Amino acid sequence: MSYQLFVGDCIDSMRALQEQSVNCCVTSPPYYGLRDYGVEGQIGLEQTPDDYIARLVAVFREVRRVLRDDGTLWVNMGDSYATTSTYNAPRTSAGTFGRVAGSRQPAPKIPAGIKAKDMLGIPWMLAFALRADGWYLRQDIIWHKPNPMPESVRDRCTKAHEYIFLLSKSPRYFFDHEAMKEPVQSDKGNANSFRGGAYVNNSTFDNSTGGNRTVTGNTRSRRDSFKRDGSKREQVFPGQTAGTHRPGRDESAWDIGMRNRRDVWSVATRGYPGAHFATFPPALIEPCILAGCPAGGTVLDPFGGSGTTAGVTLAHGRKAILCELNPEYAALVPERIDQIVGAGIKRKDCAA
Repeated sequence: MSYQLFVGDCIDSMRALQEQSVNCCVTSPPYYGLRDYGVEGQIGLEQTPDDYIARLVAVFREVRRVLRDDGTLWVNMGDSYATTSTYNAPRTSAGTFGRVAGSRQPAPKIPAGIKAKDMLGIPWMLAFALRADGWYLRQDIIWHKPNPMPESVRDRCTKAHEYIFLLSKSPRYFFDHEAMKEPVQSDKGNANSFRGGAYVNNSTFDNSTGGNRTVTGNTRSRRDSFKRDGSKREQVFPGQTAGTHRPGRDESAWDIGMRNRRDVWSVATRGYPGAHFATFPPALIEPCILAGCPAGGTVLDPFGGSGTTAGVTLAHGRKAILCELNPEYAALVPERIDQIVGAGIKRKDCAA
């Protein structure tokens, strides 16, 4: 597998790509008012949220052009708060409406209709704007952060989630839900978690105490399988020892309970030594790539950053295309990919 890296404006870069040439887009645009990346033409420091959203809509309009008709778009987006403060500190809370990373410029003025301390609702502004521009808004996925950034606030809860929006170009699209299935609950928990299941050892729950209950000497039985001795299915189909499972399906996917992935994903944030800015964790976007892009297909990230999307994409046998405005961040991509998948990845450098 190989990857292409365009250094320059993402819209100009994507114009070099053919129509319907990518299977899936997985990306995290710069958040509004959070950081000054020090590059002319950057997105995120517009004077109003509406201007910011308009620029993102233009980017994703070009994404739609290069996306296959059965392709999907996965967008990670966090929110921002309106404040009258200006910033010159090395770091502020994620989602704060102001510039950071040592910028000496004031935060944008609070636009009309928004009050100081208002949560701006940027994720849903973007989702609705993309829907109005022709995208199918299919789902909002909650990224729950078990280790959120601390916030020195006393009049609201600490922010511990962001959004991933799933959008599609067409009403019918490629989506491999089998590839992103998750295990069902373990043997411990509320008794209702086993209701309707099968049990062995002729034992049931110990109901002597209230609240959560633990199975005592009792486990969930495996689903019937031709691969087990004495399978009842073999009695129905004599001589058949395997064959009811989908070709290529791991037997364990049937033996342990699996279910359709839920829309709240608990993934801890993770940094890495090569970057001084936030990167989303590989585990967060892995389900997006597995479900949204077939093996051997191509994943696009118009806001490539240090290359996390490319690393996860290549690790799973897909090709990657990245666009990155900042040459310093683009220089981190090979190292980041090596950290995720190791050496042996072919790179194609492109100029916007």
